[in-house]
Amino acid sequence: MKTIMLTVNGEAYELAVAPNDMLLDVIRDKLDLTGAKKGCDTGACGACTVIMDGEPILSCMTLAVRCHGREITTIEGLAPRGELHPLQQAAIDHNAVQCGFCTPGWLLSAKALLDGNPHPSQEEVRTAIAGNLCRCTGYKKIEDAISAVAGRNQGVVKGKNRD
Repeated sequence: MKTIMLTVNGEAYELAVAPNDMLLDVIRDKLDLTGAKKGCDTGACGACTVIMDGEPILSCMTLAVRCHGREITTIEGLAPRGELHPLQQAAIDHNAVQCGFCTPGWLLSAKALLDGNPHPSQEEVRTAIAGNLCRCTGYKKIEDAISAVAGRNQGVVKGKNRD
């Protein structure tokens, strides 16, 4: 076992992990944060997506020991005070959620995109969620939800309106 330090959703954790423990299993089993899903367990579906140091990653393919000292955001960290994140609200408004299994993954992929590029093109939105498989809604509603939030970002720079 090896001791690692992680910051998950703003909280610091010191955890004992085995050399072969995957980040997804640590998040789900040791921290009881079950929003990230174990879908394919091979990195093909994106249901396990979390954000590490600002970048979306597949937590089922990431060794926990390689995350020492890193900052992780899970879906639970998207609305820490109980208020929906604009992406979550847009998902509801655009009916971009059906079974919900893929939702945490694409929401975090979209958040990482918008954090780095508040005004993405439709192609950039599609590229950002390309690794997130959805078998229920198709992608149109998901793309519409992300684009709606990006549209709300237009005209705003560092909290001020462009004039």
